[in-house]
Amino acid sequence: MIRKLNILLLLTSAIAFVSVYALKYSVQEVAATKIKLQRQIEHQKADLSLLEADWSYLNQPGYIQPIIDRHLAELNLQPIAQSQFGLLSDIPMRPAQPDTEAMTTLIKSLESGIDPADKPIGGH
Repeated sequence: MIRKLNILLLLTSAIAFVSVYALKYSVQEVAATKIKLQRQIEHQKADLSLLEADWSYLNQPGYIQPIIDRHLAELNLQPIAQSQFGLLSDIPMRPAQPDTEAMTTLIKSLESGIDPADKPIGGH
């Protein structure tokens, strides 16, 4: 009986040892993968920083203007006039109070089965 118990404990210990050993290498592999991904992220951040610096340089007016001048005839580019922009006064102001009567009428008509979207514009 004791001999069987000793064999069982020895097998259990061996299985536990192999499991812990495998777990150790699994954790080391995950850690190595994490470090590899962190390095890859840092390299990509550095590349992105370089690309942003290039983009900033290439978007400078002094760099773009000679290109525009060179292709002005082909692209038929015209200077922007201030009249092309709207005025702040053209933007409608928000009403002080919402029109609850119109919303109530809409909800009642929808509940009664009438969809105002089905009516032609102008009420004809």
